[in-house]
Amino acid sequence: MSLPLEGLSAIVTGAGRGLGRAEALELARLGAAVVVNDYGRPGRDGSGEACAGPAEEVAAEIRAAGGKALAHTGDVADFPQARALVGLAITEFGKLDILVNNAGILRDRMVFSMAEEEWDSVIRVHLKGHFNTTRFAAAHWRERSKAVGGPVYGRIVNTSSEAFLAGSAGQPNYAAAKGGIVGLTTSTALALAKYGVTANAICPRARTRMTEDVFAGLDQPEDGLDPLAPEHVAPLVGYLAAPSAARVNGQLLVVHGGMVAVVERPRVAAKFDSKQEAFTYDELDALLTPHYAERPSGETFGAAEVLGLKRG
Repeated sequence: MSLPLEGLSAIVTGAGRGLGRAEALELARLGAAVVVNDYGRPGRDGSGEACAGPAEEVAAEIRAAGGKALAHTGDVADFPQARALVGLAITEFGKLDILVNNAGILRDRMVFSMAEEEWDSVIRVHLKGHFNTTRFAAAHWRERSKAVGGPVYGRIVNTSSEAFLAGSAGQPNYAAAKGGIVGLTTSTALALAKYGVTANAICPRARTRMTEDVFAGLDQPEDGLDPLAPEHVAPLVGYLAAPSAARVNGQLLVVHGGMVAVVERPRVAAKFDSKQEAFTYDELDALLTPHYAERPSGETFGAAEVLGLKRG
């Protein structure tokens, strides 16, 4: 019996640890040849010396299990290095079929205390890093589609966060980057659909180096799989990368602990029409102030409440 990703090749960024590692292992288990990308800096804030160790260890683990894998230690937020990463997959495996963008860092700070560099660095790694790899993968698929005169196989899975959905007071840079990734994903999905390519985003909740503070008070169970283990997220990535997900495009899915929630696009919660040619201040005051007076102070637009999710 053939595996669902047999004969396909994949790139997973930020795959040396945590979620990326679990995703790379899952894609390999499902039959894909994998380029394991990780810059290898030890600090979750992107600090420390770059190191090939994490990427090479995961690639070696895949090969030891009988799969195909290569390590790449470049910085995906660097345009030429992202080009080289995509080129490596094409050169070594003949083509690229799957791109999983996961690389990221944290520089947490309240918005009134955040330094410019703390903002720029997080936007650079998360949002620009997602764009860079997507840009070169998309060009590859477009060229292949033109060469064959029709659709080709292409899958993009991007990593957003519930910090974008529910807000995260100490992470304005991270929340903004993750919201931007959703916009990038939906735009990419529309642009590449005619070439046979899908693009989707996930909001994973998992216990990793990036979330050690968030889940500090939740102990891991002594027996069985941790509900917050990255292994709960990886199967969804495998599914979105597979042929069976061909009709799933431009979607946002929240995933954790054996649960997947499909997120709808924002819906209109209330609508007000002016009785005149244009609204006046007084009319808006009479309509909107009572509407918001009925809501708890400080409440945001409510995406998390609709999903029944807590901040994470």
